[in-house]
Amino acid sequence: MSAAQDESKGAQIVDVLAPVAVDTTYSYLAPPALGLQPGDSVKVPLGAREAYGVVWSVDDAERPRGNLKTVVARLDRPPLAQKLRDFIDWLARYTLTPRGMALRLATRAAEEAAPDTLRTLYRAGGKKPERLTPTRARVLEAAQGGMAFSKKALAEAAACSTGVIDGLVDEGALETIAAPPEPVARALDPEFAAPVLEPAQREAADALTEAVHARAFKPFLLEGVTGSGKTEVYFEAVAAALKDGGQALVMMPEIALTAQFLERFAARFGEKPAEWHSGVSERKRARIWRAAATGELSVVAGARSALFLPFRDLRLIVVDEEHEGAYKQDDGASYHARDMAVVRARIENAAIVLASATPSIETRVNAERGRYGHLRLHARAGSRAMPLLEPIDMRVEGAERGRWIAPRLALAMGETIARGEQALLFLNRRGYAPLTLCRDCGHRFRCTQCDAWLVEHRFRRALVCHHCGHTERRPDTCPECGAEDSLTACGPGVERLAEEAATLFPDARILVLSSDFPGGAERLRRELDEIAKGAFDIVIGTQLVAKGHNFPHLTLVGVVDADLGLGSGDPRAAERTFQLLNQVTGRAGRGDKPGRALIQTFQPEHPVIAALLSGDAEKFYTQEIALRERAGLPPFGRLAALIVSAKDAATAEAHARALARAAHELPASPRYRVAALGGLPEADEIMMLGPAEAPIALIRGRFRYRLLVKAPRSADVQCFLRDLLVAAPKERGGVRVQIDVDPQSFL
Repeated sequence: MSAAQDESKGAQIVDVLAPVAVDTTYSYLAPPALGLQPGDSVKVPLGAREAYGVVWSVDDAERPRGNLKTVVARLDRPPLAQKLRDFIDWLARYTLTPRGMALRLATRAAEEAAPDTLRTLYRAGGKKPERLTPTRARVLEAAQGGMAFSKKALAEAAACSTGVIDGLVDEGALETIAAPPEPVARALDPEFAAPVLEPAQREAADALTEAVHARAFKPFLLEGVTGSGKTEVYFEAVAAALKDGGQALVMMPEIALTAQFLERFAARFGEKPAEWHSGVSERKRARIWRAAATGELSVVAGARSALFLPFRDLRLIVVDEEHEGAYKQDDGASYHARDMAVVRARIENAAIVLASATPSIETRVNAERGRYGHLRLHARAGSRAMPLLEPIDMRVEGAERGRWIAPRLALAMGETIARGEQALLFLNRRGYAPLTLCRDCGHRFRCTQCDAWLVEHRFRRALVCHHCGHTERRPDTCPECGAEDSLTACGPGVERLAEEAATLFPDARILVLSSDFPGGAERLRRELDEIAKGAFDIVIGTQLVAKGHNFPHLTLVGVVDADLGLGSGDPRAAERTFQLLNQVTGRAGRGDKPGRALIQTFQPEHPVIAALLSGDAEKFYTQEIALRERAGLPPFGRLAALIVSAKDAATAEAHARALARAAHELPASPRYRVAALGGLPEADEIMMLGPAEAPIALIRGRFRYRLLVKAPRSADVQCFLRDLLVAAPKERGGVRVQIDVDPQSFL
C-alpha cells in the first residue's frame, strides 16, 4: 500500500456545506491531524478554486472513498454550534432557500472581513524637539503622564493637526507603541442604574426575568401603548440574562436610526451594546461575529441579520416594534426575521419578547390563543395622557386648491409654534411629487426599467424611480412635445409640504426627514437628536418618524393623507395603516405637555380611521381578526407566492402558466391536497391562484407574473412547493422563479 493510500485510509470523511447557492453538502477527506469536528470552518477545493465551508457532519464509518478531494486547511474561527446549524437547516427547509445561502447569512461577516490589525498609539518620548512652538508644547503637555493616545485623540486634545504629531514622532519627542484593537463592546453592569418601575411595568418585568432565569423557550407579546415604558420593561429581561452570564439580542427594524435607544441602553447598563447593521464596517462586523461566538460579547442590538450571529449562550431575544415590515427580507433568502426569531429562541431554549404598541395580527392571535404569554401596559408611564385625536374631513374643510395643509391644521401649527412647542407633519411619500406631467400634451415621466412613474425630487432637481434607483435630470421642456414651462408636479411629497410650510410659517425652523437625503444614517441620527433637543419648530417626515422615537417637545402631529394606504389590494392594508397612524400619532405628548393629533381624511367613517379616532384598538383587532379567519388568511391559513420573471413578458407568462398547469397535474400526496382546476376548494385543499401580471409588472427590466398559493394551516406547503418545482419545466431563457413563503408584499 502506498503512503498516499495509507493516509487516505486513516483520514476522516467530512461533509462540508459551502456558503453558495446549493442545497447539498460535499464530502471530503480530512487528514487525521486536523481533528475536525462538526461546526469547524475549513478551506476546501470547490471546482477550480478554494472556498470557505463549514463541516456539517463527520463520518468515521468505512465507506467508499472514490476520488474524494482533501480538505486544504482548518481555519482559525470559533465553530458554529449545533443549535445554530439546526437553525440554518430549519430556515432553509421552511423558506425553500438553498442551505448554502442560509449558511451565508450566518457566516458572511467572517468570510469577507480582513484580519484584525494592531492600533498605533502615541505617548511622550525621551527627547526634546529642536523647535518648540506653542502648538508642539500643547501636544507634549497633553501626552504627559505616561498615557498613550490615538493620533486623533491627541490632536483633538491639543487642538492641532495630525501633521504636528507626525513631526514630533520624527524628532523622537513622541514614540509609537502597538496596541490590540479596542474591544467591540465594553462590559455591561446589570445593576448600573436599576429603574424604579411602576406596578404594571414591574409585573411584566418580573414575568420576563422569571422566564430568562428558567432557561427555557418561552415567547411573550409585550403590548403597551406608545410611551408606556416597554423598553424599560424588557431591559430588565436583558439584565436577567447578564446576571446569569448569558447573552441577549435586541432586534430593531431601523438600528441605524436608533441613537436614542443606544443612549437609553447606556444609561441603564453603563455602556452601549454592540451594534450590528449595514453601517458597521466589515472589520468590526467580523470582530463582533467572533466575540459573539466566544461569549466575549454579552448584548447585541441589531437589524434582522443579527439573528444569524453565532451566539455562544443566547438566553434572550427581543424583537422591538415586532409589527414592522422592515423585518421581512425579500432579496436572496426570503424570510421574516420576527418569525425566525421565535424559531431560533425555541432551538436555543431562550426566552423571546415581541414588543409593540400595535402588534401584528399573527402575534396578537398567538397571544390570545395562549401560544404566547401576553403582557400589557395600558397607560403611558408617569400618568401622561394619550394624545387627543381629531379628524379633519377634507370633503368639508379641506385645503384650498394647490395646497395640502387644511386651514384647521395650519391654525393648530401656528398656535403650537407660538407656545415654543414642536409640530410634526406626516406624509408617507418621499420626494416633491409622485408624478410629473406635461399640461400641453399629457406626457408622463416613467422609468425606463420599471412600470412606475418617476418621482420628482425638487431639492436635487431630479426625477427618480423608487424601485430601481434610475435617476434623470428634470428637464425644462417636455421631451414629447417640446413645450416650455409646461411641466407640472401632481400630488404632494414631503418636499412639497416643506415648501408650503415655509410659505405659511416663514420664520419657523423646518426640517424634512427622509431616507433618500444624502448623508445616510449618521445624518439622520444627528437630525433626530436635534429634534429631541428642540432645534426645529416643524418636522416633516415619512414613516421614519413613526419608529419609536421620543421627541419630548413635540405636542402636535398632523397626518396629511390618512387614506394613502387604504386603497391597495393588499390584504394587510388595513392592519398596516392602523399600525402606522397609531405609531405616528403616538409621537405627540410624550414629554411633560399634552399632545394632540389632527388627521386629514376623506373617509372618516372608514373602520380603520374610526377605530384610530376612538382609541378602541380592541374593536379594530376583533374585526380584522374575524375577517382574516373567514377568508382563511394568515394566521388562519397559509400563503406562498411564486414570482416568475424574465426579460420579455411572453416568456415570463408562458413559464408562469406552465407552473400553474404543473400544480394541478401533481400526483396525489398524503401531505397535501390540491383543489381541482376551476372548482371551489375544500377546507383542506391547496388552491393555486393565477398567474396574473404583478401590480408592478416591470422592475429593473424584468417582466413579472405572480402565482399565489393559498392553503389551510394543516397542509404541508413546503412539500407541495418542492414537488411543484420538480414537476415544472426547467427555468430557461433567462426565466427566474422566486419563492416567498408567508409573503408580506403583494406588488
